[in-house]
Amino acid sequence: MAQRFEEARLACDFADAWLVTKYDEWAFYRKQFQVACLGNKGVDFLALDPEYANLWLIEMKDYRQGPRDPDKLDLWEEVAVKMRDTLAGLVAAKIAAAEAEEKQFAGQALSARRIFVILHLEQPAQHSKIFPRTFNPADVQQRLRQLVKPIDAHPRVIELSTHQQRVPWQVVSLPAPAP
Repeated sequence: MAQRFEEARLACDFADAWLVTKYDEWAFYRKQFQVACLGNKGVDFLALDPEYANLWLIEMKDYRQGPRDPDKLDLWEEVAVKMRDTLAGLVAAKIAAAEAEEKQFAGQALSARRIFVILHLEQPAQHSKIFPRTFNPADVQQRLRQLVKPIDAHPRVIELSTHQQRVPWQVVSLPAPAP
């Protein structure tokens, strides 16, 4: 049996023993921390591996149906900001979250032995004018590494075709919504 967490048209299936949460849906994040200190961002999922006590910060990006907004920060900068803000949010949640489950998860996350940064980046399989393949994952990974090195010296940029060798959970593509 697995736990399934969905983001956009992607689903992550984690082993039942893992502790997984959608951080950007936490009451503490949405109602308090998101607007604190002039605004904060959050990653999509936080996952705690109970066997090794590792914390996985997971951001999911799916550009198969449309391009990235060109007015945003560079992708690697956006992800780095989300990682930083999420870690700060965990510290605050450990102390101030009203929801006991969020407070407990934050405490467990902050006791992790190691932190892993994951960007799951889906792009169109074929480059086209309508749906371009904008990012070279290796380039994004290198730039992200420069920004998050103190958190994780080896962040991973994965996609459906490479995730199985690189992370201990399954990722599947969900069907497109009916028109």
